Amino acid sequence: MGLGELKHQHSTDNHPLIGLTFSAWWRMLRENRFRVSPVYWRRVVMLTGAAAINSHFKRRERAHEPAIRATEVDAPLFILGHWRSGTTHLHNLLALDRERFAAPTTYQALAPSTFLTTEDRAKRAYADRIPETRPMDNMALGFDLPQEDEFALWAVTTRSPYMAFAFPEQADRYERYLTFEGVPAEEVEEWKEALLWFCRKLTYKHGPRRLVLKSPAHTARIRLLLKLFPDARFIHLHRHPHDVFRSFRHYHDTAAWFSYLQRPDRTRVEDWIIRGYRALHDAYFAQRSLIPEGRLCEVRFEELDRDPVGTVERIYRTLSLDGFEGFQPVLENAVTRQEGYQKNRFEPLEERLRKRLAREWQREFEAWGYDP
Repeated sequence: MGLGELKHQHSTDNHPLIGLTFSAWWRMLRENRFRVSPVYWRRVVMLTGAAAINSHFKRRERAHEPAIRATEVDAPLFILGHWRSGTTHLHNLLALDRERFAAPTTYQALAPSTFLTTEDRAKRAYADRIPETRPMDNMALGFDLPQEDEFALWAVTTRSPYMAFAFPEQADRYERYLTFEGVPAEEVEEWKEALLWFCRKLTYKHGPRRLVLKSPAHTARIRLLLKLFPDARFIHLHRHPHDVFRSFRHYHDTAAWFSYLQRPDRTRVEDWIIRGYRALHDAYFAQRSLIPEGRLCEVRFEELDRDPVGTVERIYRTLSLDGFEGFQPVLENAVTRQEGYQKNRFEPLEERLRKRLAREWQREFEAWGYDP
């Protein structure tokens, strides 16, 4: 039994699907033939009760739907990059520019169907149940901090590669929702409509500011995103592949355990990470040329880590985003407060893994100039 399983297998309060409605929850269970490992039955009971409550509040929230559907959405700014590449750090920094940007909060991403009705009351009631930091690192976690929109899409559509974390026995089946290649057209349209609806709802809530959205999975969906938002802007973060692998492997032994409804096969983690990394970047390199000139800024994590203010200034300049001068003092103050932050430290990769990554991720090492 790994560290993550020992600590989190009985956890019920912090499951990322806590915001599911009953119809989505029932569909998810039915599609997986109700196969839940006995050790996670408590989670099923908790999620079933939460889903029933969410459905009740979703019915109350329907009064807002006409206004939501009529809301215009400015083309978002999408932060792309593989998991553990620093996308959360950049998301947090950009979201501080509240004059120009709005970002989904953790509560809004986890309760996409009900947050207009439940947010204020729920945050007060459950403030002591959310950890102060994320389980896989020391980054702050809170209901009002920025969060990735993939959690909202997962809860609304159940069409997400994150389904593999809930039902790892069916992981191969859910990999297609990374790129949506080969997915039936009606499921693709369902996903697109859900993303547009969530963006409208966020704009309805936060006002007419540009949304800054962060989802590593979007790195493989540039074509779909441009169909919805032709004028969208993109930032892509990359990091040394060794650091990405070590950090993502650590994620699987910490945060991933909050999601499982089936016992995972831990022997498959290495292959899953390597295959998923390649699939994500196959799509990115094939689609990034679709982004119009001046709408993509590529950033090394090491650059962001060394000089966050200068890097953000370059992003604003490259993407023709105005207002950096007014935002700079806020950004500098935030960076100063974070100076004591300690990143995770991991042992060097085994020789066997270094050789495998050099072979299977050769394109990424060469494209971004990293030493394998």
